[in-house]
Formats: sequence, C-alpha cells, structure tokens
Amino acid sequence: MEWKRLISDRRLGLEELHSEGSQMRSDFQRDYDRMIFSSPFRRMQNKTQVFPLPGSIFVHNRLTHSLEVSTVGRSISREVLMRMHQQKKYSDEFNLLLNIPDIVATACLCHDLGNPPFGHSGEKTISTWFSEGPGVSLQNQLSPQQWSDLINFEGNANSFRLLTHQFVGRRKGGFAMTYSTLGTLVKYPWTSEHAGTKGKFGFFESEENLYRRVAEWLGIPEISQGVFARHPLVYLMEAADDICYQIMDIEDAHRLKILTTEEAATYLLAFFEEKRREKLRRGMGYLDDPNEKISYLRSSVIGVLVEQSADTFVRNLKPIMDGETVGALVNILPELQRDAYKSCSEMAYQRIYCAADVVDVDLAGNRIISYLLDILMDAVLNPSKNYSQLLLTKMPRQYDFNSPSIYGRIQAVLDHVSGMTDVYALDLFRKLNGHSLPAV
Repeated sequence: MEWKRLISDRRLGLEELHSEGSQMRSDFQRDYDRMIFSSPFRRMQNKTQVFPLPGSIFVHNRLTHSLEVSTVGRSISREVLMRMHQQKKYSDEFNLLLNIPDIVATACLCHDLGNPPFGHSGEKTISTWFSEGPGVSLQNQLSPQQWSDLINFEGNANSFRLLTHQFVGRRKGGFAMTYSTLGTLVKYPWTSEHAGTKGKFGFFESEENLYRRVAEWLGIPEISQGVFARHPLVYLMEAADDICYQIMDIEDAHRLKILTTEEAATYLLAFFEEKRREKLRRGMGYLDDPNEKISYLRSSVIGVLVEQSADTFVRNLKPIMDGETVGALVNILPELQRDAYKSCSEMAYQRIYCAADVVDVDLAGNRIISYLLDILMDAVLNPSKNYSQLLLTKMPRQYDFNSPSIYGRIQAVLDHVSGMTDVYALDLFRKLNGHSLPAV
C-alpha cells in the first residue's frame, strides 16, 4: 500500500463534486467537525459504556469514551509522525502525512457509533435473538451471508453502515465522509462469513460494495474473497480504543469501590520499571484524595502506552504497509507493558465485567432489547395487523420499514433499535407495555 493513495479526501457519495481547492480547514478536519455536531454522536451520551449511567458518581459513557479515544488517537498519531520525520525517508510525502492525526481522531470519534444501548451485551442480545430466539424462523428467508450478518450482529459493521447508508430522505453517501476516514474506521475488513469464533467483521452485505469502492480507491488489497488488508491507520485507532477502555475501566472501578486504591495502583504501576515506579509513588504522596492518586497514575500509564504504541507501529510499518496482519499493537508492545496490559485485562474480566451493577444492566438490557425486537419485527413482517399499523405510525421515517426485501425490513428495525439510547429504549419499553401513559 502507498500513502499517496491511502490518504485521500475523496468523499463517499460526492465523488463527482471532488475538488483540490485550498481551504482553511482540510476535508479531514471537516470530517471531525461534522461528526462532533451529528445527532448519532450526541446520542452516545446516554449509552452505557460498561457501568450503569451515573447517579452521584460519574463514570464513562459511550460519548466520553469516544472523546478520550479520539484524544489518545491523535496523540499516538503525532508521536508516529515525529518518528517518521526522523527517519527522513518520508520527506517527499510528509505534507500528506500531516493529515494522519485528523483522520485517526475522526475514526476514533466514530468507532462506537453503531453500538446498541446497554453496552456490549446489547450486541449479544441482538445476535442471539436470531440464533436462539424468535428470529430463528427467518433463516430460510435470507441468504447465508445475510443470516451470518444477523447472528453475528456487530457494532463495528453497524458504525460503517450508519456513516455510509442512504437512509430515507437523506443524501447519497450518508454522512459523505472521506474515503480515508471510512477506511480507518473499519477495524475488521472482512464479511461476516469470516467473522470466526469472536464474531467480528467490518461491514454488512448491504454495505459490502461501498467498502469495496473505498478499498479499491485507497489501494487496500483484497487478500481473499471477502477479506481485505487493514488500512494502516486502523492500528492507531484500535490502539487508542484498547488503551482507553482498559485503563479507564480501572479508574471507574476504583471510583465505584470495586477496586481498592491499593489494588488499582498496583495494576497501574506494573506498566513501569522500578525506578519510575518509585518516582510515581512519591508523586502520589503529594495527593490526599484517593481518586486523584489513581487519576495521576492513569495519566502516566496512558502517556507511556502512547509512546510505546507509536514505537511499535513504526517498527512494524513495513509488514503493515505490505498488508500483513501483525496483531493489535497492545499485544506486541515491549514485554513489560504487554504483560501489564494482559494482567489488567484478565482482572477486568474477573472483577469488573462481572460486577453486580454491570450484570444488572446486562440483564435489564437483554429483556428490553429482546422485547422491542419481538414487537417491531412482528410489525414490519406482518404490517397488515392492526397493532402493527398503530406501531409503525410511531416509528421514525428515516428507516425503511417498507423495504421490498425481508433483509431490508429487518435492517430497518435494527437501525432503529441500535440507534436508541438506554433512556429512550427503557421509556419505549414501558410505553409499549402499558406501564407509562401520558397524563396518567
């Protein structure tokens, strides 16, 4: 792959209007601003990240997580640029490479747009509604790839759809983002039929041709049928996400008293050599507030992971540009940071993601999403019923509930449900169950 093709400000759906005119803001900066002001981005403030949405203690939601990932992604990108500049061999294209921080920062903002309400369990609830629930009956009416899309429902693929699909009454190309931003967003550039045991993939059948168009223009090779190489900048976006969710989950768990100050400090200090640990311990000694002590360590850990991720990316740049899969950057960091990250990950699965409040959200979210899918799917698949007609009058017009294909109508329901905030989904659940009526 070549940077002169990988970095392109060509916009999806507006290809015929593309121009090279000079502007105060680059098209990549416009992508960033466009996303900040978008409705799907704002809705993430009421979507669960891991812990229940805050009462008296503020923890991360999807919006604050995405903003932090974007900040870290930009920092890693700048560190990468500094290292590439020092190597001298990129001098002819360095002005082009200066766009990398904006591209990565925007992809980071977008990476969770397609996630449904109630955290990652929301994805699993949608998938199992088809593989284990009432949706099983639909399998014979869908193609193998369409069925695979549904039983492996993926927030990453849904993010690409949200940005690129032409919803009813909307413009061609969706948000009309640049090809480079879209390429950097797709963490798993293959179809659902290659999702494997983890169920990860990058685009639904409905958007496969759009991704092919993006990949062809950017010079991203198709390794085998339906499997593409990653855009190199995906590694930076992925690293920023991995750093933020793992380290910030520890800070949130400490604030919620799932971890003691001593436990949280032990996990965070493990990222450093002993000499640096002693310095950090002295720094903690100047702070009386336990939350500030952990925040101080958290910022230090993010700093070292930003530097090591940039080093690791540049060190592996040749195989990455050759389209080889080198693995997530956090898995190939120097041994000290790699082992510390693994230790945090193992602890999180044992202590944090199984915490009572987290499981309560998972259970409630499963019931709410399953119920909404039950009645909405029945309405779009049996629109002649009286209740279906009543229900469909309440649904947003941007979703094509009258699509001529069953797959299209199913996707319209999933577009609606996955776009809901936790609060909206709960409110709709109550209203449709008759537990909440106006003026009663």
